[in-house]
Amino acid sequence: MSFVRSELDRLILTENMASYDDENQSKLMRKAKENPFVPAGLAGFFAIVGYQLMKMKHRGNTKMSVHLIHMRVAAQGFVVGAMTCGVLYSMYKEYIWDPAHKPKEEK
Repeated sequence: MSFVRSELDRLILTENMASYDDENQSKLMRKAKENPFVPAGLAGFFAIVGYQLMKMKHRGNTKMSVHLIHMRVAAQGFVVGAMTCGVLYSMYKEYIWDPAHKPKEEK
């Protein structure tokens, strides 16, 4: 009896996990469509880090710490720039492009 119960629990858990994964994936895609600068910022971050790691072979007489600091600053600068563009885009979309669809304030 306990074996049947545990198998039933496992099947229910597996189905719930599959629907949970689908919900999270669709939520991620929805958020990426709402603010496309977040995935662009992440992609730029990883591209800069990858490029700087490849460039590390030919850094010459530069210390490793200085090279890593430059890599961090470049990657963070790209992410901050992407976030700034995303905020400006959302402000433009909300206040300038379509101000008629402003959410009503609750009293």
